[in-house]
Amino acid sequence: MTWFLCLCALFAVLLALLVLQLNLRVLAHGPRGPPRLPALPLIGSLLSLRSPHAPHVLFKELQEKYGPTYSLMMGSHCVVVVNQHVHAKQVLLRRGKIFAGRPRTVTTDVLTRDGKDIAFGDYSATWKFHRKIVHGALCMFGEGSSSIEKIICTQAQSLCSVMSEAAALDLSPELTRAVTNVICSLCFNSSYRRGDPEFEAMLHYSQGIVDTVAKDSLVDIFPWLQIFPNADLQLLKQCVAIRDQLLQKKYDEHKAEYSDHVQRDLLDALLRAKRSADNNNTAEIAPEAVGLSDDHLLMTVGDIFGAGVETTTTVLKWAVAYLIHHPQVQSRIQEELDSKVGGHRCPQLSDRGSLPYLEATIREVLRIRPVAPLLIPHVALSDTSLGDFAVKKGTRVIINLWSLHHDEKEWKNPELFDPGRFLDSEGTGLVIPSSSYLPFGAGVRVCLGEALAKMELFLFLSWILQRFTLSVPPDQSLPSLEGKFGVVLQPARYKVNAMPRTGWEKNRGKPC
Repeated sequence: MTWFLCLCALFAVLLALLVLQLNLRVLAHGPRGPPRLPALPLIGSLLSLRSPHAPHVLFKELQEKYGPTYSLMMGSHCVVVVNQHVHAKQVLLRRGKIFAGRPRTVTTDVLTRDGKDIAFGDYSATWKFHRKIVHGALCMFGEGSSSIEKIICTQAQSLCSVMSEAAALDLSPELTRAVTNVICSLCFNSSYRRGDPEFEAMLHYSQGIVDTVAKDSLVDIFPWLQIFPNADLQLLKQCVAIRDQLLQKKYDEHKAEYSDHVQRDLLDALLRAKRSADNNNTAEIAPEAVGLSDDHLLMTVGDIFGAGVETTTTVLKWAVAYLIHHPQVQSRIQEELDSKVGGHRCPQLSDRGSLPYLEATIREVLRIRPVAPLLIPHVALSDTSLGDFAVKKGTRVIINLWSLHHDEKEWKNPELFDPGRFLDSEGTGLVIPSSSYLPFGAGVRVCLGEALAKMELFLFLSWILQRFTLSVPPDQSLPSLEGKFGVVLQPARYKVNAMPRTGWEKNRGKPC
């Protein structure tokens, strides 16, 4: 019996020493990193990422094996994937400035002249000034402003006129034209008519950029592959050249007509900021803004076009697709419009508070089909942590918004399209039922155009649904709800039958 007690005591001592050794290692080396996918030299975790599914869907599936936050290697780059809202909000809010960096890639450098824009530009004093100037200019047309409401309503009227003229219509180019004209009015104080060659060129280059940027192409993982022929990279360069030619034309026109006494649009506001910087007028601007160049201005406007047009247009296309799939939702919105707005006038921004079901539907579209399911990657600017995990400086962090918005622990039946989840128990007030809802991101890198996008979505959809009942043409199948992954999650092309509602047939093409 004595030998057994001695053996137990010896085992306890050895166990204590082992625990102490492990604790000392933790103290010496710091907290461990997130669980990591298998990685090989040079290629990293690419073999583990082979899948028929789009990246956002694959990343959601991988958390079943590796947990909600894990890491992988993209070539030589360490990437942390965040699939749940607690860590996502640490990245975006609690440690927003630490994670405010952006990765440099071959394709985004081509798109932004080496990061001289806002969306892909790295966090710096110049970037902060840049963003401040654009935010201030957008506030001129901010939420509640009659000028931006008038611009959007003008385009909504034009869109409805086109819809009333065709039995079966591909809405994609018409929605793009309407949203493009809103952005053109903001940036250039101008707009495009249907069939305008410049507008057609813009459509072409925009689609080319969407098809080639931010798809984790091999040239972004292994930059040395640039030395070989690359069709996607060549297409991107051609589309960017067309875009830059159009932007340069507008820029030169504005410089020739510029006046210190008039601020017509965003480009005027940017020119004023640059001239102040060039003149070292430090009483008006911060000294770090002296680095603001022509390239910064052009890339900022290009950013606003790229982000402001493609994202809002894509959400509108998803909204129409889901309304066609769910006619009962469409009918309830129309009943709400008939009750609160009626047929004697057009919907206005001031009606938003009295149309909760329409607002809830917009929120549900943004949830179930987030326009940028992986957001834009962040970069840790210093050594930090994420929950219990260590994150080293230079680590890239991907917020999988798709996982957040389809988290079974946060959302009941997340694959079900249900606007009612954003309404209170009485069905008259709006709620955010989960902290996992982040359609525009958050924090330092939150989407600059959030307020504008919400205004456009509300006005375009309310105008359309007040006048038309949307359905699929008799010879067409229902729109696909799968989506094509790229810079944005695009729906497949589909046609719409827009049937004028009772009382609106006689008002075709007439102003409201």
